[in-house]
Amino acid sequence: MEVMETDVVIIGGGAAGFFAGINLAASNSAVSVLILEKSKQVLSKVKISGGGRCNVTHAEFDPTALANNYPRGYKELLGPFHKFMTGDMFGWLEERGIELKIEDDQRVFPVSDSSQTIIDCFENEAKRLGVVVKTNAGIDKIKKLEGQDYSWELKGKEVHAIAKRVIIASGSSPKMWRLIESLGHDIIEPVPSLFTFNVKDKRIENLSGISLDAEVEVFTTKGRGVSKQKLQSLHSSGPLLITHWGLSGPCILKLSAWGARIFQELNHQFQLRVNWLPSHNVESLKTLFEELKTTHPKQFLYSNPIDGLPKRFWQSLLEHIDIDQQLNWSNISKPQIQSLAEELCAGEFHVNGKSTFKDEFVTAGGVNLKEIDFKTFQSKVHSNLFFAGEVLDIDAVTGGFNFQSAWTSAYICAKHVSRTL
Repeated sequence: MEVMETDVVIIGGGAAGFFAGINLAASNSAVSVLILEKSKQVLSKVKISGGGRCNVTHAEFDPTALANNYPRGYKELLGPFHKFMTGDMFGWLEERGIELKIEDDQRVFPVSDSSQTIIDCFENEAKRLGVVVKTNAGIDKIKKLEGQDYSWELKGKEVHAIAKRVIIASGSSPKMWRLIESLGHDIIEPVPSLFTFNVKDKRIENLSGISLDAEVEVFTTKGRGVSKQKLQSLHSSGPLLITHWGLSGPCILKLSAWGARIFQELNHQFQLRVNWLPSHNVESLKTLFEELKTTHPKQFLYSNPIDGLPKRFWQSLLEHIDIDQQLNWSNISKPQIQSLAEELCAGEFHVNGKSTFKDEFVTAGGVNLKEIDFKTFQSKVHSNLFFAGEVLDIDAVTGGFNFQSAWTSAYICAKHVSRTL
């Protein structure tokens, strides 16, 4: 097998790998760049992101506020976001003819609503700039060649290369993490993040598809050994979607990201408290019900949901606490008022496991952030070794944030490498 000699090898043909390669070649045309992708297809995660529309980034333009969306990496990314963040990504794509749009939830997509638009842009740029892309080129061995200009040797079944610099942008790859570990780096063991909650409960059994703005909190684990302080930190708010397997939506996904490691400790078994009416608490809702007894005494509860609650949802809760369909507000008892207020503002559900969120599966874990220089994304263990994207112990809530950290890390390390060759 012929040894390929190149200035920079990028391991991984995904979002971070391609973006690093393109920006490296654009910054220094004299640098030779080789992207090695283990599978047949490059940019596969870009293709499926956002249901095939590619959620490029998020319309948050303040670096501090942006960093706060990263359960792992928020402190480390603050500096890099001052160098390259969402507005810069807007500009980068628009310079290449890609129009973007901001949706109501602040997620950003190409106007075309097609991930192929982003893929075509990246592939065309790589071709124009002379970036070599090799697929089916998995790496089995990485070796540091001390005291040599070409300081890295990489081997796989279909590839043998030597390079002056290596950028590892392999995503969530257990195999690659083991190789990185063999180089002396510490790997934070990956656990799932961005997942939905499995909940089997008669109250929500036939309500799949209903979405409500809600507040949720983890309140007990029935003595599983996780500190009360940790549990109290786990709360979230926003749209909550009832599904045929339990609970999902941005509210739940955000909670799953921030609690990823705690939930792993708990084997994804815990108690969740839900406030389906965040503008109320139990006491304020009891007051409202007492007012309804006076203002709408003859109104039947069953056919008249309060505060715009979906009728099926409202009726399911009434049935759960045995409120008769013929009961009107004038006849409701104080215990019934108490029960209904608690169900709506402090309903308790048992979470029994998780489900992967469509194609947006993300892991919390990867290269220990203490071993990275975030001015350049270079390894502190080895010179001329860089990391970009999800191979690092960085992850975010859903909404385009994981892509943004990939763009930022790839851009910064590419600019540094281009200046040093």
